[in-house]
Amino acid sequence: MYQVLNELNKTSGVTGSMVVGNDGIVIAADLDANYEVETIGALAASIQANIQKSLDRLDTSSLKQVTIEAEQGKLFFTDAGLGILVVTTARDVNIGLIRLEIKNAISKLRVAS
Repeated sequence: MYQVLNELNKTSGVTGSMVVGNDGIVIAADLDANYEVETIGALAASIQANIQKSLDRLDTSSLKQVTIEAEQGKLFFTDAGLGILVVTTARDVNIGLIRLEIKNAISKLRVAS
């Protein structure tokens, strides 16, 4: 799992990545030291759960990915089956490339688990 995160972090613009259980518990992390791992984990689980509840009320399909754009960078929260794959990036990144690399990483994580 750590090898997949390490490979993902080599993508241009990616500053860190982690896998978080749906309960917010960190499973594996390779994040920049500026981030508090437990805080990001709890945030990811909370956001995913709240959005999924809203989607359930709307009777729509399940949540796949949430992207948050902040002043200092972007956060991608993606359903990875075994939990949530969190990817942090710089502000100006190629979003298409990041989403492709996230998809590839999730495929590798599913094979590894």
